[in-house]
Amino acid sequence: MGRGKLRIYLGAAPGVGKTYAMLSEAHRRIERGTDCVVAFVEHHNRPRTEVMLHGLEEIPRRELAYRDTQFTEMDVDAVLARHPEVALVDELPHTNIPGSRNAKRWQDIEELLAAGIDVISTVNIQHLESLGDIVESITGVRQQETVPDEVVRRADQIELVDMSPPALRRRMAHGNIYKPDKVDAALSNYFRPGNLTALRELALLWLADRVDAYLQEYRSEHRVSAIWGSRERIVVGLTGGPEGRTLIRRAARLAEKGAGGEVLAVYISRSDGLTSASPKELAQQRTLVEDLGGTFHQVVGENIPVALLDFARGVNATQIVLGVSRRKGWQYVFGPGVGSTVARDSGPDLDVHLITHDEAGKGRGLPVNRGTRLGRARIVWGWLAGIGGPLLLTWLLSGVAPEVGLANDMLLYLSLTVAAALLGGLFPALASAAVGSLLLNWYFTPPVHTFTIADPKNIVAIAIFVAVAVSVASVVDLAARRTHQAARLRAESEILSFLAGNVLRGETSLEALLERVRETFGMESAALLERASDVEPWTCAGSVGPRPCQHPEDADVDVPVGDHMALALSGRVLPAEDRRVLAAFAAQAAVVLDRRRLREEADQARALAEGNRIRTALLAAVSHDLRTPLAGIKAAVSSLRSEDVAWSDEDQAELLAGIEDGADRLDNLVGNLLDMSRLQTGTVTPIIREVDLDEVVPIALGGVPEDSVELDIPETLPMVAVDPGLLERAVANLVENAVKYSPDTTPVLVKASAIADRVEIRVVDRGPGVPDEAKNRIFEPFQRYGDAPRGAGVGLGLAVARGFTEALGGTLSAEDTPGGGLTMVLSLQLAPAPDLVPAEGSTYSPAP
Repeated sequence: MGRGKLRIYLGAAPGVGKTYAMLSEAHRRIERGTDCVVAFVEHHNRPRTEVMLHGLEEIPRRELAYRDTQFTEMDVDAVLARHPEVALVDELPHTNIPGSRNAKRWQDIEELLAAGIDVISTVNIQHLESLGDIVESITGVRQQETVPDEVVRRADQIELVDMSPPALRRRMAHGNIYKPDKVDAALSNYFRPGNLTALRELALLWLADRVDAYLQEYRSEHRVSAIWGSRERIVVGLTGGPEGRTLIRRAARLAEKGAGGEVLAVYISRSDGLTSASPKELAQQRTLVEDLGGTFHQVVGENIPVALLDFARGVNATQIVLGVSRRKGWQYVFGPGVGSTVARDSGPDLDVHLITHDEAGKGRGLPVNRGTRLGRARIVWGWLAGIGGPLLLTWLLSGVAPEVGLANDMLLYLSLTVAAALLGGLFPALASAAVGSLLLNWYFTPPVHTFTIADPKNIVAIAIFVAVAVSVASVVDLAARRTHQAARLRAESEILSFLAGNVLRGETSLEALLERVRETFGMESAALLERASDVEPWTCAGSVGPRPCQHPEDADVDVPVGDHMALALSGRVLPAEDRRVLAAFAAQAAVVLDRRRLREEADQARALAEGNRIRTALLAAVSHDLRTPLAGIKAAVSSLRSEDVAWSDEDQAELLAGIEDGADRLDNLVGNLLDMSRLQTGTVTPIIREVDLDEVVPIALGGVPEDSVELDIPETLPMVAVDPGLLERAVANLVENAVKYSPDTTPVLVKASAIADRVEIRVVDRGPGVPDEAKNRIFEPFQRYGDAPRGAGVGLGLAVARGFTEALGGTLSAEDTPGGGLTMVLSLQLAPAPDLVPAEGSTYSPAP
């Protein structure tokens, strides 16, 4: 059995007719003989929608009780048992009542789809999770019930239900959506024309993106390479030069002329990483295109025109924007240029725009020289081998071995040319080839001591020697340069990999990163400078090394990061080829600084939020939980003071008992509040001494009825090292909480046992229990699981118990009771009996 299909009616706003459209579709399917049922549809007392339910089979709903009120939800089991072909399920983002099968209705729908049942559902655009912030900024209302976008995107079919704002407001005014007493408020608030227009645009754009995804998927599956101009997509070819900003702005203006236009800026880099583009300029252009609503892409390609056209066709672009070439006229002898090639090969489906700019025709700079940096010593030795080597060889061959032969002489001179290339590079090798050919001609080619060559064969031999020498020198020098480039690029890749790893892990601090910069480039100091604006003074955000620079102009090397930040290094001047990696370090330093500040702001916001939450909960506790016993006390006192009623002794005793009970409850509540404040301010300092549990635990049971607790504390238990007062309060809170939730007929069990080097106190109840995901949350301040209708506390008992336990060096956790219920496990360290000196008193004293 396959998976069912999901069809969703997406509404631009409430009241546009999603449910009506869904019910109309159900009637059409029933007329075609489809088995279609109503699993859950809410007509909201709208007459026309209610009429559409006539003639449709409805699955009975499931009734649930929550907070003394009956609610109805979709009965998933009943729908699965009925197993229709199509089920109508209204309000996809709906949150189910606690106790339901799933937390959200879309999860119920997933079960129906998995069972092979087709589902038709509805959702409004404002309930999509990704649009929550946008909708709130438009309407001023935060949607509490949302559905993940992916759930809606996975639908097999989405149909937009739309209506113009004036028509929807007329429908509202006629009372077709809300009751008459709510119409005026709705029209003047949520259903304002501006709000409805913005929501409508959101719905259209969101659905357009999904249609675009469908189109891309179809083109990929059917291998469609031709461009379909369904919407304007403009590709901007960037070279890394300053003209890129002009091209991006021009492309953005072109995109604005067509509805739904999109700008994609692309930079083509070579696979060997050799590029003369400015990283700073590319970063600024990336920021510009993103600010204008476009996207930035970087792709690798050896042939720039081919790579650019492949990218444009891959994204289904309709236009390409390029800048007029920066080359001078004579440079066109090397080829027609990127713009001309792209225009020639683009075909009829791609329009190519060549944009003039200030840099046009000014000439292209030569690539950065990335030759070997051999050092002065090697260059000197190379020239010695290239010039002095042939002279020395000539002396040796003339005086020591004059009859070696011309062919062998040429090979010996050729070996010196190779040695010069290996030592000093290309130019010493070329010099060696020139000097060697002249010496061969003068000393060893008949007639000797003259530059005349009698035998034509020797002329050919000398020419071949020169050609081979130059070729070998070029190849050796090229291999040496490529080896150096590979080693350098490998080192750069290792450094960039280190930076990327730190970005992913978020491990490196700013100072550690600056130290890495200083070590990598051998500098004396490194500093990250920033300022608020162009006129503000520079400040140092972080530095390492002695005497860090305080201004970028004082540094030997400075790398700007944006408009108001710079990485300043002192020690030596770095070559230009090192600045690429240094720019990556600078960008990462700015990211690390931003991350550190965001973390600090998040910590401050979290502390403020926690403080606000505690203050709010405290106000709620004071306004409700503290006022309840006060009201009882006041009522009893007022009754006793009344002169109009003659109270019997039994009545007076009952009223006095009520006063005493209310005072005890107040004492307990205020005590817990004071205990929590002491824990949060860190003023609880326990005085540890040896204690027997059978001395402390029974005292902690004084606040609960005698028959509500069963105690099992063996006398053979070893002693524990605790503060008796803190332990008593912790156990008392645990027992009171257990008694509150445990059935009246089942006593709470408090037992203790020794395990290894610890003693465990277990407080076992047979109440409703707590699910695993809530076991840690119940120990937070002002948290009470479920309704707790019999609870008289403010949700501090377990938080205080855990705080006191941790102050004693112990642990407190919750686990399930076998057979149902909750067990609190309080674990304490055994007392080191030989060395422990008993102390008197305790820093804890119960609240007065």
